[in-house]
Amino acid sequence: MRLALRDSILLRMSEIKTRTPDLLVMDQEQLSKRSAPLIDAFHRRISYLRLSVTDRCDLRCTYCMPERMTFLPKREVLSLEELFELSSGFIDRGVTKIRITGGEPLVRRDIMDLFAALGRRLGHDLQELTLTTNATQLADYADGLAKAGVKRVNISLDTLDRAKFAELTRRDALPKVLEGIAAARDAGLKVKLNAVALKGVNEAELPDLIAWAHGQGHDVTLIEVMPLGDVEEERLDQYLRLDTVRAELEQRWTLTDNEHSSGGPARYVDIPETGGRLGFITPHSNNFCASCNRLRVTATGQLYPCLGGTEQVDLRAALRSDNPQEALANGLDQAMRIKPERHHFNMDKRGADPAVARHMSMTGG
Repeated sequence: MRLALRDSILLRMSEIKTRTPDLLVMDQEQLSKRSAPLIDAFHRRISYLRLSVTDRCDLRCTYCMPERMTFLPKREVLSLEELFELSSGFIDRGVTKIRITGGEPLVRRDIMDLFAALGRRLGHDLQELTLTTNATQLADYADGLAKAGVKRVNISLDTLDRAKFAELTRRDALPKVLEGIAAARDAGLKVKLNAVALKGVNEAELPDLIAWAHGQGHDVTLIEVMPLGDVEEERLDQYLRLDTVRAELEQRWTLTDNEHSSGGPARYVDIPETGGRLGFITPHSNNFCASCNRLRVTATGQLYPCLGGTEQVDLRAALRSDNPQEALANGLDQAMRIKPERHHFNMDKRGADPAVARHMSMTGG
């Protein structure tokens, strides 16, 4: 089964590489359309795809989803071959970075076949292949990811306190996460930890988490909670402004602005006392939409030009059409027309409905 699946992806890769003769019979307008860079109505160049391969996860973080989460039927999820062809369509249009997300991407069966296939495009049009993971499965996959060409991973970790971790994620899995982080480091992967800052939950221990990560050689990024999907807790009770967190950290350490960019929305500072780098993702307190270079595609092939918007394009239908390449090109053009200037998250009102009904695990983190 695994060999057949890998062969299927390799065959699809071969078909993509040998399309050049077919292109000779296309008119110039068609050729230009399939290779034109992705530039939205606000003149932002899109070079970064966040591709969800599953909405399933083996944790149940309280700010992300309810305990009794209903996941998609497998028949609605794109096959690995379709995910590869979709990725190739984005690469042809100038996307140079692909982040595999979920849910938890490493719970997807045979996911390493997709990493291996995409890894073969590195060094050509694709410059970086990476993923975001909760690290519960990472100890088993770190070496394989490194061999596929992955250089760095983002790992979600909100606390180092085992009891608090179990409370936040509804699973007692911190030892497995720490094992996964160690395995990633041993495999030569650069690790960046992502921590959602939660008022009254992990607020007091953020300095200790940062100091521990920097001591291990890992960068850290703090993230403001986002109002996506219905959860069992009040979002406003969870929301902690990161400008407040930064002011408190500056009472302890020296924070020096850093121009480093990882291709995403984080703004970075250096902390000489810890010897590490700290990022802030601030969708509410310091909006970053003006420089957005990203698109998100769900595991069902729905393209969302904005994490906080309802605009979408059905790329699954495009992939399964009679002329998938042309339909995919048209879908990407439509996404550029409808990508909004910014999101409209609102964290000022208690009891407000989420900005969008879908959960983060569906859209991809």
